[in-house]
Amino acid sequence: MGKKTLHWHPAFQAALQVELAEDRPYLRFVEEYNLSKKPLRMDTLIIKLAPGHVIKKSIGKLFRQHNIVEYKSPEDYISINDFYKVMGYVCIYQSDTEKVMEIPPEELTVTFVCSHYPKALIDHLKKNYGILRREVFEGIYYMDGLMFPVQVLVTDQLSKEDYIWLSRLRKDLEIKSDIEPLALVYKGKEKDPLYQAVMDLIIRANQEQYEEGKKMCEALRELFADELVEREEKGMERGAMLKLISQIRKKQQKGLSVVEIAEILEEEPELVSKIYQTIQGHMESTDEEVYQICFS
Repeated sequence: MGKKTLHWHPAFQAALQVELAEDRPYLRFVEEYNLSKKPLRMDTLIIKLAPGHVIKKSIGKLFRQHNIVEYKSPEDYISINDFYKVMGYVCIYQSDTEKVMEIPPEELTVTFVCSHYPKALIDHLKKNYGILRREVFEGIYYMDGLMFPVQVLVTDQLSKEDYIWLSRLRKDLEIKSDIEPLALVYKGKEKDPLYQAVMDLIIRANQEQYEEGKKMCEALRELFADELVEREEKGMERGAMLKLISQIRKKQQKGLSVVEIAEILEEEPELVSKIYQTIQGHMESTDEEVYQICFS
């Protein structure tokens, strides 16, 4: 059985909002913001709804009104090309408006988030632009001397106390120092979609440690007892849906209508129609991708 793909970006989006929970009423988060009609998308755009609001968390101290965030998963890194791509995105975002200077350049900031310190990029910026790199907070570096205020967040270096989720958004977690503290913080928030998204990814990325932790820690077993049942039920439901998608696809290819397929499979016409239309609009998509589009 091949390794399951881990979708880090949705969990990062959730973790970012969790970390900025106190300030969330004053912020609007736009995921994969479309820069134009063509597929140019920034990872995250954070817009301050109250310009005078001061962000409490250290990752938001640099923020102004429009804040562009680029995230790299633990398996990836921020390259020199990534830097220029994102700076280009920022310039497009500033300029693609109806009015000149509708978005003041001085109200823009850029944040790069990665697991590993981007030494090659920092060396390049020092050599070519004479930037001054300052570690203003643990794991948070400011790049002085660029067109826009820029900061680099190295998640592996962030304070585990201040950034409970972002600092643990990786694969190599320890049971005592990482998984158990997460479980304690997660308690009481199991129904919150943001916390669910982060915890689900972290568990899947650290399945062996998680299973070992359940054996060693009674509190961990109790906390996730209901969630394990729910996870199993979702897994069964997902398997059934993937099978149904495959069946509908095959019958669609034979030219059968929604009504005919629903009758043959003895399924609700509304459900069959939803899947049918999704397959039709995404002909190159796999069954898994159709499932994600329909039910995520």
